[in-house]
Amino acid sequence: MSRSLTTLSSHRCFGGIQGFYRHDASEIGLPMKFGVFVPPQAAQGPVPVLFYLAGLTCTEETFAIKAGAQRVAAELGLMLVTPDTSPRETGIEEANAAWDFGHGAGFYLDATMAPWSRHFRMESWVTQELRTLVLAHFPARADRVGVFGHSMGGHGALTLALRHPGLFQSVSAFAPIAAPMQCAWGEKAFSGYLGNDRKTWAAHDATELVKAGHRAPPLLIDQGMADQFLVSQLHPHLFEAACAAAGQPLTLRRHEGYDHGYYFIASFVEDHLRHHARALAAA
Repeated sequence: MSRSLTTLSSHRCFGGIQGFYRHDASEIGLPMKFGVFVPPQAAQGPVPVLFYLAGLTCTEETFAIKAGAQRVAAELGLMLVTPDTSPRETGIEEANAAWDFGHGAGFYLDATMAPWSRHFRMESWVTQELRTLVLAHFPARADRVGVFGHSMGGHGALTLALRHPGLFQSVSAFAPIAAPMQCAWGEKAFSGYLGNDRKTWAAHDATELVKAGHRAPPLLIDQGMADQFLVSQLHPHLFEAACAAAGQPLTLRRHEGYDHGYYFIASFVEDHLRHHARALAAA
């Protein structure tokens, strides 16, 4: 596994450092970018770390710039890692044809269909290579790791936690694509990346994973009720029903008037960081 790491920029932020980095990702076969916020407490030793998975069209910078999370992360002593949402400059002609598939839309899975299977290995990159790289180069605790995300990234946070038990000690999501087999975004991504076998799709659908017996730490989900994608794409009620039937702990909070964007995330990101801090402290 490559250990190459290039610092692209570094910024003092709430007593810590917000940095952006690039490395040669062997899982992807291309350079990948990510951000890391290192809180001031890391000067005294390793700290808990949260991986944030962003949504469609986003990059490694989106959450760091828009969510306003660093102030509370600095207070709580939490490291924040923000991966890019897909490989870039893949040379795949169709990769820029749509905003919801290809570049900016990796869906946090390992593609099995050509031409995507060569580079679109986001699950392995996030859960194995990037995790190992962060633990090797930054003062992060390997036994205190959480994951959260938004929309496509909320789907990623839920499915990666469910598919890799024990890898993450805390999990949450903002407006996740909670039942991707039941929406156009998921059907497009799964058919393109995984083929047409819906049994294969179910292994990357949070609702179906819970039904199949997979479990995660107690979950927190926030959903805006003025979200323009709520009815057509997100389906949190299906995930809520699956968790209730299976006994998977879930707190699903519905917020009137909030839409799908980062004003919504910024409004509740402190709650999520405190949820993770409590869970990681107790892990």
